[in-house]
Amino acid sequence: MLFRISNHYVSRIVSILIFVEALVFIASVYLGATIRFFDSSFFDSNFPSFVKMENFFLTAFVFALVMVFSMSAFGMYKHNYSEGIRYTLLRLMPSFALGFGVLTFLFYIVPDIYIGRGILGLVIVIAAFLILFVRVVFVQLFKLKYLESRIIFIGCGSLAKECHDLAMNNVSYHKYNIVGCVQLPGEENRILSSTIFPSGNSLISLANKYNANEIIVAANNRRGESFPIQDLLVCKLNGIKVTDAATFFEREACQIRVDSLQPSWLVFGGGFDQSFLRSFIKRIFDLFASTIILIVSLPVMLLTALCIYLEDRTPIFYQQERVGMDGLPFMVLKFRSMRNDAEKGMSPQWAAANDSRTTKVGSIIRKLRIDELPQILNVFKGEMSFVGPRPERPFFVKQLCEEVPYYNVRHSIKPGITGLAQVRYQYGASVEDSIQKLQYDLYYVKNNSLFLDVLILIDTFQVVILGKGSR
Repeated sequence: MLFRISNHYVSRIVSILIFVEALVFIASVYLGATIRFFDSSFFDSNFPSFVKMENFFLTAFVFALVMVFSMSAFGMYKHNYSEGIRYTLLRLMPSFALGFGVLTFLFYIVPDIYIGRGILGLVIVIAAFLILFVRVVFVQLFKLKYLESRIIFIGCGSLAKECHDLAMNNVSYHKYNIVGCVQLPGEENRILSSTIFPSGNSLISLANKYNANEIIVAANNRRGESFPIQDLLVCKLNGIKVTDAATFFEREACQIRVDSLQPSWLVFGGGFDQSFLRSFIKRIFDLFASTIILIVSLPVMLLTALCIYLEDRTPIFYQQERVGMDGLPFMVLKFRSMRNDAEKGMSPQWAAANDSRTTKVGSIIRKLRIDELPQILNVFKGEMSFVGPRPERPFFVKQLCEEVPYYNVRHSIKPGITGLAQVRYQYGASVEDSIQKLQYDLYYVKNNSLFLDVLILIDTFQVVILGKGSR
């Protein structure tokens, strides 16, 4: 049900859904034009000339691309299939409104692909009904039992319970049916006894009996004669997928768990591409994305600077030392969102919800992530990337390196304005939060690619619009 693109796990079902809906959007453009001029045959010489132009398919393709992007920005491809059509409709309306706005702008700057407001409105209505129909069909399909992955867990301890809970709470298109757990001798039980298989059965017999297609190895201790390595080999040779807990968390949660991580898994596993080609592509992407965002956001930045000045005078910006690639310090540039005396006579403080040090303008620009925009200049200087781990202050980095294993690994690449941890987890305000965010950062460091950067940018857009994860 999952496959990898540039080391990032992607749902096959979601990929099929995106492909089908892209075709629906393209078909909607042709159908809308046909209905608009219903008195003319599609192949008749009297049919409007723009439909016959070679760039009409380009118009349809651009329409599909923009609408898929808009739906992605509102999280419609992270859909909870159990929430039904009402949830889909609530997300569909703002995503289509966003798509209509972006298309109107594109048609203004590229008039060759313009199809007229009347046709565009009709196409939007047709596409909305067709997308709703497609979603209803997909939701019903995903409820079918044969699309479930049937899994067996090896282990019943704390690690197995974490994996068990992750699989049970998965409400996305990738569903799991946990058929049972195998308890190893001397292992503490954290799983419901009703889910534990009786002892004495081989793994292959259990897998065949319950039609399991994957075994998750979630044992806290893999040493000793009690660990069924030979049974696992037999299962693998018989076509049953065998996955360890670290890979399971990486695949399902986009995290690399530091509490159960074996150093050998990092050393001998794939990923961690720091080649010249990857660095070159990332730098080009950074410059391109930063230039586009700078142009688009310049009016917002000017308005923000004016509001900060009117409320709390100067300085408009503030610089703060942060730790960058290879542990080297640099000065990050941000819009000032706190009072001038926010840390006067105090040691550095974690940001907190409803922080009393935040100004009125500061609370708004934090919520919308506008305070981060001046960091574009840090990207141009090469101190940061557009996507990467969030840069932290030296005071906190020293503390976290002492308390959190593998924390320094995140400094092997440039920090970013946005990143996987920023879009998947709330604003960090403690050591515990930093551990959770580190697990996302480790995933990004291991699997970073242009494809993953684009996905994170789309998620960032969703965070800005829906206001998630800000303080």
